[in-house]
Amino acid sequence: MGRVSAWEALLLGVVEGLTEFLPVSSTGHLTLLFHLLGLPVEEDPFLKTFLVAIQLGAILAVLLLYGRRLAADRALWLRIAVAFVPTGVIGFLFYPLIKGVILGNDAVVAFFLFFVGAVLLFADRLAERAQHQDVKALPLARVAWIGVFQGLAALFPGTSRSGATILGGLLLGLNRQAAAEFSFLLALPTMFAAVGYDLWKSAPEVPEGGWSLLLLGFLAALATALVTVRWMLAFVARHGFRPFALYRMALAAVYAFFFLR
Repeated sequence: MGRVSAWEALLLGVVEGLTEFLPVSSTGHLTLLFHLLGLPVEEDPFLKTFLVAIQLGAILAVLLLYGRRLAADRALWLRIAVAFVPTGVIGFLFYPLIKGVILGNDAVVAFFLFFVGAVLLFADRLAERAQHQDVKALPLARVAWIGVFQGLAALFPGTSRSGATILGGLLLGLNRQAAAEFSFLLALPTMFAAVGYDLWKSAPEVPEGGWSLLLLGFLAALATALVTVRWMLAFVARHGFRPFALYRMALAAVYAFFFLR
């Protein structure tokens, strides 16, 4: 099982919960942590499954926080569905490439950590002239393009699913808070589909004791994400996305220095 221990599973779950909904790339941080712990994520199929499966805890956090609002808002569900369609198509078509080749690739992670950080820096300035305070005011064609941004993020670790959807939302006219909240909500069908499909494909290969490690990571991600989602909305309202963009670019430089030499 890649020699992963219970405390390492908990630590990885905490990092997932902290970073999944921030535009900083949870996959990039987890890949870096795998390196620091000496866990061979590029070669070990179980570690790749673990990397995907613990996202389920972060999804449940969003469902707990936004479930009541979602239950009463059909217009919001329509926009989530419209954005999910291109994401689902891209993810389904390129799943073998993502899981078998790209996931855990250090060069890809470092490049997209920096690139998306630079573009996010630019997009954050556009938010000062945002036209829409709510995703329900955004035309459906633009909503679909946010789904394209998210689908492309799945192809390149280091991009950040939340970072790509926030970036798409900002570029297409949403203000900062609306872009962040729609990123949280779009995670529900996207990550349920991605995690469900991966577990369905990988379940027979999960070794003895593997499910208990997945459960530990799941619970740690759930508890941490519940706090992170609320904190992020308050932080973005005060500071915008510039600190996240600069952090991404600095992390990319550190990542490249230590793991691409």
